[in-house]
Amino acid sequence: MINLLFLSLAVIIAIVVILVSAKHIKKGFDARSEVRNQKQSENLDQEVQDITNEDIEDDPQKGAILNQLDDYLIILDKYKNIKYLNPSAKNKFGKESLGKHIATILRVPDLLQNIDLVLNKRKTINMDLELNQPSFQFFKVYIMIGESVFSDDPDTLNLFLKDFTEIVKAQKFKSDFVANVSHELKTPLVSIKGFLETISGHAKDDLEAQKKFIPIMLEQADRMESLIKDLLSLSKIELEEHIQPQDKVNLKEVLSNVADIHQKNLKLFEFKNNIKDDFFIKGDYEKLIEVFSNIIDNSVKYSEKNKKIEVNCGQGNGKVIGDSYTVSIKDNGIGIPTEQLPRITERFFRVDAAKSKKVGGTGLGMAIVKHIVNQHRGELEIKSEAQSGTEIKVHFSKF
Repeated sequence: MINLLFLSLAVIIAIVVILVSAKHIKKGFDARSEVRNQKQSENLDQEVQDITNEDIEDDPQKGAILNQLDDYLIILDKYKNIKYLNPSAKNKFGKESLGKHIATILRVPDLLQNIDLVLNKRKTINMDLELNQPSFQFFKVYIMIGESVFSDDPDTLNLFLKDFTEIVKAQKFKSDFVANVSHELKTPLVSIKGFLETISGHAKDDLEAQKKFIPIMLEQADRMESLIKDLLSLSKIELEEHIQPQDKVNLKEVLSNVADIHQKNLKLFEFKNNIKDDFFIKGDYEKLIEVFSNIIDNSVKYSEKNKKIEVNCGQGNGKVIGDSYTVSIKDNGIGIPTEQLPRITERFFRVDAAKSKKVGGTGLGMAIVKHIVNQHRGELEIKSEAQSGTEIKVHFSKF
């Protein structure tokens, strides 16, 4: 009966790993389309016969069509000034882009060269457009010229951008995921398999051996579960990294919630949350919970009991463009050697692998933090020295 129980456990674990892996890979191919890029300025005083956002928005027939487009439509005059952005594009790039030269924001030589070719040869050109700032984005761009429902000017340029970022990322992440899983899950799987073989073999009647092995097997199964959970979370975040969250979020509420989540462990430390005022940023509440939960979790795991952990928030110091806030989480833990700081946000990088596995670390927490902060167009700053504690600052633009 015991043998059957453990064999069933092995089968269940294998099925869970396969199903979760399949779920991750499928996410890549369920990619939605949503488009983005950037545009800015020059030559507003040109006298051209062209269209404007107001012309189209005042026309209910044209507006109805454009308002439903998730993809981005940018209309340029023959001087390559931006004359119209459909609602999706306007929401992404802002009204301030109107009237500005396309090159002032989208400095991509191939795109500008193809726009010139379309103007000269008057033929539609399709091209791939890859951007790496503020995060990786991949578009299929269609550059068309001529009169349309939007304009009578034969020199009007229509740029239609379709976002394939999620699909391209999914293809890369699928291979990365398989490689990471095969490496990181190998140890717990081998351990569980070995114990099951022992229990079902020469130790099948040895109750003492079974009592000894069962807790170890459960521990290894928990480790596998944590790895899978973090891998899925990281992969989803990376797929969505190019889509900036738009909600109004109060950092005070986020940090208060995180403190409540970790309340049991934080009671063992000298913990101080000094955030008393409201600090509003543009973001995703749940993802920000994940960011600060990972940081606080690291402070708890890599600090001795009764050590100080302190949270502060205040005005930013120019790390991001415009007005900003900075959240600081500082501990007096074991710290990180200075030479290893650049690698802290790498997948599966561990300063002390033995310590990390002992406290249940997967090596993915800071990678998750980095990608969520990037998605929020923020900045991550890590200061630490071995045996001198760690301070992590996260900079966000004000709402």
